[in-house]
Amino acid sequence: MGPEQPGPLELGRRRRPALVGPRQVIEALIAYYGAANSNIHRGAHTMAREATEAYEAGRAAVADFLGAPSPDGVVFVRGTTEAVNLVAQTWGRANLGPGDDILVPVLEHHSDIVPWQMIAKETRARLVPVPLTPDGEIDQNAYADLLSSRTQLVAISHASNVLGTVPPVKEMTALAHRYGARVLVDGAQAVAHFPVDVQDLDADFYAFSGHKLFAPTGIGALYAKPELLASMTPWQGGGNMIESVAFENTVFAAAPHRMEAGTGHISGVMGLLAAVNWLTSLDREAVAAYEEGLMSYALQALATVPGLELIGSAADRIAVLTFTLAGQDPATVADWLDRDGIAIRAGHHCAQPALAHYGLSSAARASLALYNTSEEVDQLVASLRRLQQSG
Repeated sequence: MGPEQPGPLELGRRRRPALVGPRQVIEALIAYYGAANSNIHRGAHTMAREATEAYEAGRAAVADFLGAPSPDGVVFVRGTTEAVNLVAQTWGRANLGPGDDILVPVLEHHSDIVPWQMIAKETRARLVPVPLTPDGEIDQNAYADLLSSRTQLVAISHASNVLGTVPPVKEMTALAHRYGARVLVDGAQAVAHFPVDVQDLDADFYAFSGHKLFAPTGIGALYAKPELLASMTPWQGGGNMIESVAFENTVFAAAPHRMEAGTGHISGVMGLLAAVNWLTSLDREAVAAYEEGLMSYALQALATVPGLELIGSAADRIAVLTFTLAGQDPATVADWLDRDGIAIRAGHHCAQPALAHYGLSSAARASLALYNTSEEVDQLVASLRRLQQSG
């Protein structure tokens, strides 16, 4: 699943890169704080007006990026986690109750499990795990069997952060809709790797985090179908989300602003706008093809490392390489690679049920993105071979 801020695999030309994100994003943040640092939606002066225009331009850019029909369906949030919690605490609280099912595949990130556990406990709904096949794909037969008239929501990742699996989201959504269920798609790990079209997917909700596509941390977006967003009551109250306030009654602003209480992460939106503009200036299909080729090269190269076992082998996947190394703790592997200037992640990857499917509690993970090269993969493999030889 894509970049883990700032990037998946930073291999060794220098110990610390001079830049850890696109230059355009860094320059956008400098420009905002240096010349346009103002609040939005409330000031009458020039900087406030320009900041508001840029903020809403960010919303429009995100809508275009996701293939959404209108910017009015885009809510700015801190990231995917807040987006899922927003849906759980607004739509979920209003629509879930005793006897209802929430289907969540075992491969999900914790941020797409825990909020549903919490709201299921509150509403007395039932959280139903969808099992995986041995190669790390969602068991589609089990999924079809678990769907029923009780199913109110299906929450699925567009790409897995630990197995790389890209499920057939469009087909799974269509099947869920036959039972009247809503579908939330966690797009955190997908947006940097291939084009997304929420209308083609027919997703009811789609969430992502900005830092996964090279934007700043603390900013992300939730897309919701207009009729759903219009029906959702605010989950937080305060400034910026109201039309009028009196002690007798408060009139909320129209969607999406009613979901954005208080001062938003304005600079984050500026950075997100720059990141989206940069990413969309590229040939996305060519980027996806390059990453797929690099992954194929990496899979062949890693197969030469003694004792290395890759986790997950789904046919459709992004360039996430989660592995164990015989005789080596994942944290030790990460520390060794770090000494060679290679940054990977070790641990449970906020996806403990997915690892438990393979009898693991921890693993190492190297992820590839559009800026990585085959030479860097060679460095990774060489370092791992040295580690095995050192023992």
